[in-house]
Amino acid sequence: MASLSTIHHLKPSSILKTPQNYRFSPSKTRPTVHHFNNRSLSPKSVLSTETEPKIPQKVERFWQWLQDEGIVSSKTPVKPGIVPEGLGLVATRDISRNDVVLEVPRRLWINPDAAASSDIGTLCSGLKPWISVALLLLRERLKGDDSKWKHYLDVLPQATDSTIYWSEEELLEIQGIEIFDTCEGTQLLSTTLSVKEYVQNEFLKIEEEIILPNKQLFPCAVTLDDFFWAFGMLRSRAFSRIRNQNLVIIPFADLINHSSKVTTEDHAHEVRGAAGLFSWDYLFQIRSPLSLKAGEQVFIQYDLNKSSADMALDYGFIELENSSRNAFTLTLEISESDQFYGDKLDIAELNGLGESAYFDIKDGQPLQTEMLQYLRLVALGGTDAFLLESIFRNQVWGFLELPVSRANEELICQVVRSACKSALAGYHTSIEEDEKLIEEGNLSSRLAVAVGIRRGEKKVLQQIDDIFRERESELDFLEYYQERRLKDLGLVGEQGDIIFWEPK
Repeated sequence: MASLSTIHHLKPSSILKTPQNYRFSPSKTRPTVHHFNNRSLSPKSVLSTETEPKIPQKVERFWQWLQDEGIVSSKTPVKPGIVPEGLGLVATRDISRNDVVLEVPRRLWINPDAAASSDIGTLCSGLKPWISVALLLLRERLKGDDSKWKHYLDVLPQATDSTIYWSEEELLEIQGIEIFDTCEGTQLLSTTLSVKEYVQNEFLKIEEEIILPNKQLFPCAVTLDDFFWAFGMLRSRAFSRIRNQNLVIIPFADLINHSSKVTTEDHAHEVRGAAGLFSWDYLFQIRSPLSLKAGEQVFIQYDLNKSSADMALDYGFIELENSSRNAFTLTLEISESDQFYGDKLDIAELNGLGESAYFDIKDGQPLQTEMLQYLRLVALGGTDAFLLESIFRNQVWGFLELPVSRANEELICQVVRSACKSALAGYHTSIEEDEKLIEEGNLSSRLAVAVGIRRGEKKVLQQIDDIFRERESELDFLEYYQERRLKDLGLVGEQGDIIFWEPK
């Protein structure tokens, strides 16, 4: 796949690598909407009261359930509405910025605590938190009318546009070359395939250890597709930025859509308040980040730091015109075959890195100094290897902020540029062809995501190549470690000539 990995100072060969050992990260999850029509996000969200589409009956039953539970009332400033994204929440009156939009008591939250206190609680002991919540979703769905979350589960989609649900044919659009089983293509393709493999492996273990031995709790067959459904709901709908909650689904709150117009993430809060007529509890609270008029859709920001690939994997949509989310992850690695492997690894670990390091490069942003330091460390060798001696161990990382030698700097330029060109050659379309497809429109939601992702990755790869191409042209004019050291010692004159003193 198209990511950068090992640079060996003697062998600048292929440095393209597929990410391995994918792990589910609940800290990256945010809520998403139930996309009834699977359309991409649009800022046009004002509903006309005269032409307002009819709400599906299952959504009306869900809303009635929220009323019965005391979660919503005539005073609630929002209601479900059919919007360009599918289903969302719209304002029933004018809402000022930072006004409370909704509150949901803890008794309705779906999280590891809810799983632990459920009838499968003993089975969840020791499981990864996301797996326990996934099992809770599956168990509650099997209970049907007996589940307290029945009306909420009824409004959940069977899938989203996340790439984990894409067909093989759809995945071909984010693939680089024609042979599918080579796994060459966008980083999103490699990540998607890694995620699918990871979820499948987790399911096989859970099926053998929990589902099959407990037929009384799972009387109907639970399939891999069922498990993927639960994973996708968690990946797309869970909140994680509230106190003591790393993974929690909030019925009602997850109907709120995302908008790039919202530039803050400070909208979700955990507060203590009235949860009923005579009860108090922790409440999940959302405040509107924007001022709204009655009939306008309520929006939040899912995550300011997610790349387009992250958005596509988690939620199934991207901000097609937002180039700041275009990103490419450089994977750099200290090769075990490097004769200085131990010294380099020691230096990397002293500075918070390891044998492998991952750097996200974003469209229009400069390269991180830490990435250049790691590159120079990996490429260090030859006459520069003296910097790896123990006497420099606490200083060498600082030295690597600036060019070490012409040979070292030239090598990292050559290897990175070679990797970028190799990665760019792997895509089956050019940037210009992708831009023409986007300009022409008429793309399905998933095809629009695929075209936007591959265009964005290519732009960042081209940007990286341009940076190191320019660096190559400057090699004769850069100041390297030895010159800086001589200057520090006062051994270089104003014209750059070396000063010698002869003994008297």
